[in-house]
Amino acid sequence: MEAMYSKRRTPRLGSHDVYEVRPRKDRDGFDLISELFRYGPIWYAGPDAIRNAIAYAKYRSHSRSQRAIVRVLDDSGAVVQMHG
Repeated sequence: MEAMYSKRRTPRLGSHDVYEVRPRKDRDGFDLISELFRYGPIWYAGPDAIRNAIAYAKYRSHSRSQRAIVRVLDDSGAVVQMHG
């Protein structure tokens, strides 16, 4: 399963936590990725997967007194949305 994930780490920008929402390679939902996660990405599926991933990232950062930057990427790795 480890081979499915990119080794690219999302950086921390000063007082911001950076997250990425990427489509899974198996096309079964999306992964929320951050270097802050100990055990790897968090998987989201269903019609609200992206919205739920963004909401979790913002909630988690708020509880850490940080600001979240969430990048939503498409299959090619291009940023299609940015939340901050």
